[in-house]
Amino acid sequence: MARAGLTREKVVMAGAELADAIGFDGVTGTALAQRFGVKLASLYAHIKSAHDLKIGIALLALDRLASAAAQAVAGRAGKEALVALADVHRDFARAHPGLFAACRYPLEPAMAAGSGGFRLAQLMRAVLQGYRLAEPDETHAVRLLGSLFLGFSTLELSGSFSHSDPQAELSWRRALDGLDVMLRSWA
Repeated sequence: MARAGLTREKVVMAGAELADAIGFDGVTGTALAQRFGVKLASLYAHIKSAHDLKIGIALLALDRLASAAAQAVAGRAGKEALVALADVHRDFARAHPGLFAACRYPLEPAMAAGSGGFRLAQLMRAVLQGYRLAEPDETHAVRLLGSLFLGFSTLELSGSFSHSDPQAELSWRRALDGLDVMLRSWA
């Protein structure tokens, strides 16, 4: 029988908070059970497995990032939309490092297609419409955007840019300027 007050949503939300606090890889059923003051078996009334918990956190993370990205790019076009989309990824990574890592958790294709990840890809395509890329170049560009957003943010979070000048912020702005120029001349 499920413990009063616990729901799947509460367990996933607590897992998301824990991911940001200790890292996505550190989220375990045992850690969550301790957080709720229950036995591990009590959690399994709400989640099927550790994998199911990670999927729940990943879906939550993707939805949050997609919602933030949609708000950031609304009403913008061209370079302004590109910068807004890029900045929301970087800001999300800094504010929610565990959830940012959770966004890369592997999902089954059908689940991924209905997730915030799909919405993010659609937003990227919408931003890229201003650059008038035809397929397959648009798909290549979506992959490039994802690689830049992930790579820069991951390196920055790990402290890789803190050992030298210029500041990472300047490098980020220069990378986005260069990306805009490249996308405008891609065709």
